[in-house]
Parts: sequence; structure tokens; C-alpha cells
Amino acid sequence: MNPEVSIVIPVYNEEAILHAAVVDLHERLKPLGWNYEVILAENGSRDRTLEIAEELSQKYPEVRYLSAGEPNYGLALRRGIQAARGTFVLCEEIDLCDTEFHQRAVRLLREDEADMVIGSKLIAGAEDERPWARHAASIVYTSLLRVLLGFKGTDTHGLKAFRRERLLEFVDACVVDKDVFASEFVIRAYRAKVRVLEVPVRVMEKRPPSINLFKRVPNVLRSVVKLTVAIRLR
Repeated sequence: MNPEVSIVIPVYNEEAILHAAVVDLHERLKPLGWNYEVILAENGSRDRTLEIAEELSQKYPEVRYLSAGEPNYGLALRRGIQAARGTFVLCEEIDLCDTEFHQRAVRLLREDEADMVIGSKLIAGAEDERPWARHAASIVYTSLLRVLLGFKGTDTHGLKAFRRERLLEFVDACVVDKDVFASEFVIRAYRAKVRVLEVPVRVMEKRPPSINLFKRVPNVLRSVVKLTVAIRLR
């Protein structure tokens, strides 16, 4: 029997926290009685992340893993979603694993209140406890998406949940990957008038980002330009 819920988590050089984070997630999900799977979508790690993911899959029948084979967050997330078997898909971050969001999002999806639920760190009521530079970067990035692509929401990156059969076509249609894939996915859903609901979340980092913020900027800008051409001009 396929699980009801698939939790997709891209992982890159996470040997320091991967085992503890997955064990903690397993323990916090246990009381919910869900039929679920966790998909660890590894992407080009240079440490023991892939080995640990394999060990976790052997220890917990709910855990599966795959490898994108290169450092590419968007590619790993896309393949994880495509490999998911659940009715509902939750996109997570290994340093968050917010089961409060999981419960709220799945309830909204089950009750047919939305087709996609976004956990926004920028909406009223959210608590963004990341360093100020990352918070400011999120605001600037969202503003850029609004200006160039007419984005109507407040956040595209991080926590999200959706009904797989309704949203999979937008995953397959995406033309960019890496850091901007998640944004394109959400923007395509908005533009198609999918029922999207944002809920506030609390974000607190458990470790520094695996990739330097400023090193990501050139690729992000190139991808946003490519996405703008694909959506606005074609």
C-alpha cells in the first residue's frame, strides 16, 4: 500500500546532523499514526551523507534515499517529488523538520482547504530567527520575483506541502534547477490558479548553511533571468 504522506528532504554534506535529525523526525511522527515515507534526496555530497542515508533506510522501513549525483538542490528536490508515492507531499529541510507544520498542512489538504500549503517565514505571524543577512536576502529575493514574475505570495523556499496528483505537472514543467527550482514550482502553481494557502512558520537554523549565501547569488540571478524569459516571453 502506498503511503498517504511523502516527506522529501534534499541533503548535501549533512553527515553531522543527518542521523540525529531523521531519528528525531521518526520519533515525533510516531504518535501521529501516519502511513508515511521519508525520501532523502542526496545531491553530490563529499562526506558520509549518502552512506548514512543508506544506513537509515536499512534501520527504518519508512526511509528511502536517492542520489542526484551532483550538487544540485533543485534536481534532488525534483527527483524526490517525482519518486514520492504519497497522496500528499511535504518538502522539508533537514535542519528544520517542522512537524507542527506537517500536521497543519496535512489537515488542510485532507479537508480540501488548499491544493498547496506554503510555510512562509515572511508572512505576518512568522518567526524568522536566522541571521539578519539571510532574512534580508529572502525579502530581496521575494521582491525580485514579484517585480519580474508577478509573484503574489510571500515565500517560495523551504516548507511546502501539496496534493501530488494536482501539482506534479508543474514539477515536470520546470525549466530551472538548483536554488530557483522551488521558486519556479510555486510560481507556476500560482499562475495556474492552484489553491495556494500560506501559513506562518518559525525558522531557526540548527547549523550554518552548507553553501555560502553570497556564492549562490550569480547562479540565482542567471536562473531568475532564464525563468523570466521562459514564463513571460514564451
